[in-house]
Amino acid sequence: MEQGQPSRTAFAAATHRAAHQLLEGGRVFADPLALRILGEDQETVRRKAAEDPLSRRMRLFIAMRSRFAEDALAAAVERGALQLVVLGAGLDTYAYRSPFGERLRIFEVDHPSTQAWKRHRLTEASIPIPSWQTFAPIDFERDTLSEGLTAAGFDPSQRTFFTWLGVVPYLTKEAIWSTLGFIAALPNGAEVVFDYSDPPDSLSPESRSSHDMRAVRVEKLGEPWVTHLEAEELLAKLLTVGFREVEDLGPPQIVGRYFPNRPISSEKGGHVVRAATA
Repeated sequence: MEQGQPSRTAFAAATHRAAHQLLEGGRVFADPLALRILGEDQETVRRKAAEDPLSRRMRLFIAMRSRFAEDALAAAVERGALQLVVLGAGLDTYAYRSPFGERLRIFEVDHPSTQAWKRHRLTEASIPIPSWQTFAPIDFERDTLSEGLTAAGFDPSQRTFFTWLGVVPYLTKEAIWSTLGFIAALPNGAEVVFDYSDPPDSLSPESRSSHDMRAVRVEKLGEPWVTHLEAEELLAKLLTVGFREVEDLGPPQIVGRYFPNRPISSEKGGHVVRAATA
């Protein structure tokens, strides 16, 4: 990410969410605010999707991970979660359409430049900031997650749900495990949903080609992919740091759950994970 500029990959993810509403009618993930907060007209969003040969696969994955996260969050609230932390929030709109109101306090964590951009987009789109939502701007070059959340009024004693979508591939393993360790150490239970990708060498030739094209694209944006993870190694380490329940959906499980009319294969690729400490 360029200094003083919002995340360009966050804008790309928001574009995919908006395109899913237009091109698939929000079939996998319905977000009535996705197009409004983006600030582009329907024709522009459709045109960008049509011009990008990689668009459909990526936007369906992004729609699926959002649906998975929000379904898991709803279940967690029913089990007693009182706080939601959206890590790397970008233009995520959950706080502005949450069905739980004051029952669920929401903290949006992101770089100060990206949050300033989002505030502008909210104003331009006439989307009000609700009383249950708090911005927690954190520059990780100067502040820790714990420090930033504490400054925003986060209560570590409350059961908390974290969403961390579209972020892990851009971080070092040290940064990933620092964040997961913080979540796992919260005293009264926590859950997190995040996504990751299998190592490029494990992909089929077709998937590897698509991966390499996307990797070049994000690197040109100044936000290169840094880390890929092995599912078995990830599971073992999640259990070691304190998570007790881990649900990891790889491509076959994702297709079976969200795209039942498509054939299931043993393809490698993107995963979405839910991990809980209790």
